[in-house]
This record gives sequence, C-alpha cells and structure tokens, in this order.
Amino acid sequence: MLTFGLFRGVLIKLVLFSISLAIVPISSYFLSEKYIWAGKYFVLFPIHPSSTLSVAGNSNYAAITAVCAANIVLFGYIGLSVLEDSQSLKENEDKKLSESRKER
Repeated sequence: MLTFGLFRGVLIKLVLFSISLAIVPISSYFLSEKYIWAGKYFVLFPIHPSSTLSVAGNSNYAAITAVCAANIVLFGYIGLSVLEDSQSLKENEDKKLSESRKER
C-alpha cells in the first residue's frame, strides 16, 4: 500500500508550481504594465509623448510578458520532473545492480 510519505515531495512540488503558475503570470502582467511598459515614455522602448500608448501603457506587451512568465514556470516544472525521474531511474538501476551482486 502506498503511503503519503513516498509522494510528499512530489505533492509539495506540484502545489508550489501550481501556485506559481497562478501568481507569477498575473503579477508579471500588472507589474510590467505599470513599471516597464507604462509612463510618459516606455522604460525599454521610448516613444513619442503624444502617442496613445504613453498614457496607459500597452497591455499587449504586458500580456506577452505574462505569457513568457507562465511558460518559464511551466518549463521549470517539466525540467524538474524530468530530472527527478532520471534520478529515480538511476537509483532503481543501482538498486538492481547491488541486488544482483548479492545473489552471486
């Protein structure tokens, strides 16, 4: 029977990445819209003051920033899962190798 202790690390990792996947894109959207893409001039790309983008910022750039942030979190989770899986496979191979040596 499987116990909670075996999957505790996996469950904690899943919960943390789920929370990150909710918080990081939303906060990066609003923060980048306010501090990077807004103002009289863009911080990264200056524009003419009479442009319509200079008043409220450009939400398209903020949305792209949020999508990039969500993808970074998602790729981080996938990469960590693959790394964890390869480590567990290596441990299983080492365990089988040591058991086969004991049988000899």
